[in-house]
Amino acid sequence: MVAGVCIHNATVFNGYSMMRHCAVLIRQNKVVDVFNEERLSHKKFKADTYFIDAEGAYLAPGFIDTHIHGFAGYGTEDCRPQSILKMSEHLLKYGVTSFIPTLYAAPREQMLASIKAVVKAIGCEKGARILGIHLEGPFISPQRLGVQSADSLSPVNLDLMEELWNASEGHIVNMTVAPELKHMRELALYCLSKGIVLQAGHTNATYEQMIEGMQARIMHVTHLFNAMSRMHHRDPGAVGAVFIHPELSCEIIADGIHINPEIIKFLLTCKSLDKVVLVTDALKPTKQKKKPLIANGEEVYLDQCFYRKSDNAIAGSALSMLDSVRNIVSYGFHLEQAIHMAATNPARIMKQDHLGVIAPGYDADLVMLDEKLNVIYTIIQGKIFHKGKEISF
Repeated sequence: MVAGVCIHNATVFNGYSMMRHCAVLIRQNKVVDVFNEERLSHKKFKADTYFIDAEGAYLAPGFIDTHIHGFAGYGTEDCRPQSILKMSEHLLKYGVTSFIPTLYAAPREQMLASIKAVVKAIGCEKGARILGIHLEGPFISPQRLGVQSADSLSPVNLDLMEELWNASEGHIVNMTVAPELKHMRELALYCLSKGIVLQAGHTNATYEQMIEGMQARIMHVTHLFNAMSRMHHRDPGAVGAVFIHPELSCEIIADGIHINPEIIKFLLTCKSLDKVVLVTDALKPTKQKKKPLIANGEEVYLDQCFYRKSDNAIAGSALSMLDSVRNIVSYGFHLEQAIHMAATNPARIMKQDHLGVIAPGYDADLVMLDEKLNVIYTIIQGKIFHKGKEISF
């Protein structure tokens, strides 16, 4: 058993800046030091420290996916702990070190079963860590369903919310709601008392209703532009509120279909980088090789993203977080910006203060990438994985 691992000769994106010829020292599950390569020969290491020469490769905080329904043929709709754990195993191959399984709006019993399945999986992961639960409903707008089912929605109901919270055993991290719904303020205050991050999404809110939501601290926005009221010169709507108010943060799906790349470039001229979060919104059949492709009980087909077969409506993305980072770089952004959106920003916005930065005291959740942005190693709490397999020293 080694006392620690020192990854040296790396190009480190630490969540603040880029540092070349850098070394990172890990002991147990924490980063304990970050220093210039020139100091390597002068530092004292325990005899059983294992050294890895990164040969100039990129070392970044591990990717965090805060909005993901499924992966590799496994999904939250399965209502099975094993499905969540299989997602965990497959995600680490794509540089994801932690994720928030996202539940569709569903009838009460199904939502409770999905929540309980995630809770049972927490702490049993062999790959990416489960940070908690993201509820994408049921308190969303019937006018902006996307591919969610109208039969699964609910008016704001504090008794139901408390039942969902109790079933989660305190593990609901974030929740997508429509700010315009009646009694939303009461719901928001309840969620805030539990530390839940509220997101405006699947919403037909007017600009004024978005402002009212902000007053109740609904400060993050789910998959910007998609399933929400659009910007109009007489009513800026949900989209306009994001552009007008610098304090609002937002998710984006960078598959080139959900948002045109030129709009992403425009967004980043209007908003501070630290307010934009990459998510996949990946569906169960993402990276699945066998057909049929089923997502949330309906058959879909793949054409860059998933479309519902019955009516050709966009159903969700087929992205991994690695795909998202590569796409952002291909749009002309610097890798450092992509890392902020894929790791540093989601950690901060979701109040995961131990993640998203490579600095002493932070969890040793890292990803090493080659110059073509292929994953070399995924490191989760100091455990090093190569192609999905843990390396023993």
